[in-house]
Amino acid sequence: MPLNATGGGSSTELDKVGIGNVRKRGHFYAHAIIAWIFFSFIMFTVARERLWLIGLRQAWTLSKPVARRLSSRTVLFLSAPRDALEEANMRRFFGDAALRIWPVSKVEDLETLVSRRKSKVERLEAAEMSLIRKACQEGRRINKLGPQDGHLGYDDLPTSIKKSIRPKHKSNSYPLNEKVDTIEWLRGQIQERKAMIEDARGSYGIGDTNGAAAVFVEFSTCAEAQKACQQVTSSNLLALSPRHTGVLPQEVIWDNLTIAPARRISQGGTALAIVIATIVFWSIPSGLIGLISNISYLADNVEWLGFLRNLPAPVIGLLSGLIPPLATSWLSKLVPDIFRYIFRSSGCPTNTVAELKVQKWYYIFQVTQVFLVTAVFSGAAPVVAQLMDRLRDPTSVPELLARQLPKASNFYLTYFIVQGTTSAADNLLNYSDLLSYIFFSYFDRTPRQKFSRYTSMKGIAWGKLFPKFANFAIIAIAYSCIAPLVLGFAAIGLSLYYFSYRYNLLFVIQPKVDTKGRAYTLALQHLLTGVYIAELSLIGLFGLRRATGPSIITAVLFIATAIYNALMNKYLDPLENFLPADLTTLSENNGESAPLLSSIEEGREQTTSHIQRLGQHAHVPPSIAQRVLDPLARFFEPQVFASYQAMRSWLRDGGEYDNEEDIPAYTEEQLKKAYLNPALTSPTPLIWLARDQMGVSRNEVAENEQNGLKASDQGAWLDEKGRVKWSVDDFGKVPIWKQDVKF
Repeated sequence: MPLNATGGGSSTELDKVGIGNVRKRGHFYAHAIIAWIFFSFIMFTVARERLWLIGLRQAWTLSKPVARRLSSRTVLFLSAPRDALEEANMRRFFGDAALRIWPVSKVEDLETLVSRRKSKVERLEAAEMSLIRKACQEGRRINKLGPQDGHLGYDDLPTSIKKSIRPKHKSNSYPLNEKVDTIEWLRGQIQERKAMIEDARGSYGIGDTNGAAAVFVEFSTCAEAQKACQQVTSSNLLALSPRHTGVLPQEVIWDNLTIAPARRISQGGTALAIVIATIVFWSIPSGLIGLISNISYLADNVEWLGFLRNLPAPVIGLLSGLIPPLATSWLSKLVPDIFRYIFRSSGCPTNTVAELKVQKWYYIFQVTQVFLVTAVFSGAAPVVAQLMDRLRDPTSVPELLARQLPKASNFYLTYFIVQGTTSAADNLLNYSDLLSYIFFSYFDRTPRQKFSRYTSMKGIAWGKLFPKFANFAIIAIAYSCIAPLVLGFAAIGLSLYYFSYRYNLLFVIQPKVDTKGRAYTLALQHLLTGVYIAELSLIGLFGLRRATGPSIITAVLFIATAIYNALMNKYLDPLENFLPADLTTLSENNGESAPLLSSIEEGREQTTSHIQRLGQHAHVPPSIAQRVLDPLARFFEPQVFASYQAMRSWLRDGGEYDNEEDIPAYTEEQLKKAYLNPALTSPTPLIWLARDQMGVSRNEVAENEQNGLKASDQGAWLDEKGRVKWSVDDFGKVPIWKQDVKF
């Protein structure tokens, strides 16, 4: 910043500390050297974090409670041929380590029946709760008219009243479209659907699938599952691929498992085309927002916008300073939901796969639209008119661009502060979810609706979260040597976000999609985009200023960055996606493995780092070594402190790692149904009613039982005002609550 300020240019205010103010070529050597130091540190930090995550993932996944989970020993194979769905062929396709298979084929009609049965049950609960409320209201009305002998019950109500308060509706299945008793009709409909579901399940069989099927395969150990996931299983090019391990039953998108290979490829291509088109055409509103940030210039130079000059100065400042960042943020919020719908509809087998694709493409959207397009339009608006004037003198164009484009950084100074203050405060207050809970809970009329809303904790969408903050860092890195002031504003904004998300992740938000660290790894790789953009920008600026030496230095740095990126991905990608065979085998045998990625000298494990040994040789006092050298060693020597052994020791210090008591045990019934389509196994939902003082719920429960429908009025009740209450403090009393099984 001091070099920029004394660079000999004529820029003023904040532009004075940017690179656009530098006219002395010798100053650019400082920018090139700082770029080498700063960008090398970023690349080292990214590599360190990836190594740390590899060690942590290996230590956690290979702990006994996690390694012996069913999901850790199960592999999902898509595009399964017909023969692979037969248990008799299990060893032929998947080897001797395969223990069990769960074939998946199309059951669309059965899924429709199950869905309709569920909706009928919910309607029946609503109808019976309406009857209970009306009966209680009539009971209170009668009690007000005069004292009653004993307690007034539902059976004591006059027959005419009991008949009048029962819900009715018109049914198209009856002649003359006459009204029918809703409760009796729904009971009959549920019983009919129940019989149809049982018949469909009884006649269920796997026909000719033409590859439109999938199969879950359980293996004896986590090591065998990893081997099966990595090896070539079939000579057929498209068969039994792609494959996924660690899949939880609740994250499976069942409709997408039974897609033929050719159709899956075509749907995937169509989805990518739609996503790319969305990104490209989104530049229209994004570019307009960038133009608004230069509204003062446009008002002076565009004739039909001249009326803007008559606006008060505060209004112009608001339109050019506050509105563009807010509008950019609001537009960006719509994109991940659109992408998620596209990928979930185009064949992604699990929510995790869809979320990772959302993250990849939302990152591209963030960089291109929120950063590059907006920056170009923000800086290009005042340049366009001068470009037209200088077309006759092309040699002056590079000088003009080099002077004007860095001014686009001013847009992001406001952007970081607005995002950090408004969005971070919004995260802490969380008013949208609070108001939504209060508003919709008012319309919840049944115990099931109350229970579902209370227990549905807000989830966090990694595909939406990581690209947003990765783009923050990318912008800051890209402008680090051009307009270093951006780094300070970015640090403030990200710090505010840190505190808000720290609170939410600990107390408010429950992650519902487990990417097993892959989302974080992807975000780390995305940070290098900022390094590439910064290096290219410096090369271009040095070239325009004819600073040959700095241009060569930065060009060499760009090549080194590309080599580093390629090598890191080549050697770390396999460790990030799979577990090494040596570790999985030794873990299953309860052996002690050599520390992966740690330094080995003469076959002996290195227990201290080079920095610590240097401190010992230099006789550094223990207090200084503990406070200074140890943190430095942990950061700069991940090959030692982020190894599998080191991370396992770190987790064990927490007290809950590798606990024998946490090893899951499954019943045969749970294993049999674990990876079957819920349409094949889900029972008729229990009808849950709220207990009342008049005994209406008891009567309805009895009638439901007589009609072959399970029902209960335990764990919920109506208060004196007719409001539904349920056992919030003791889930054990809730009849529809079940203890989760850790698959």
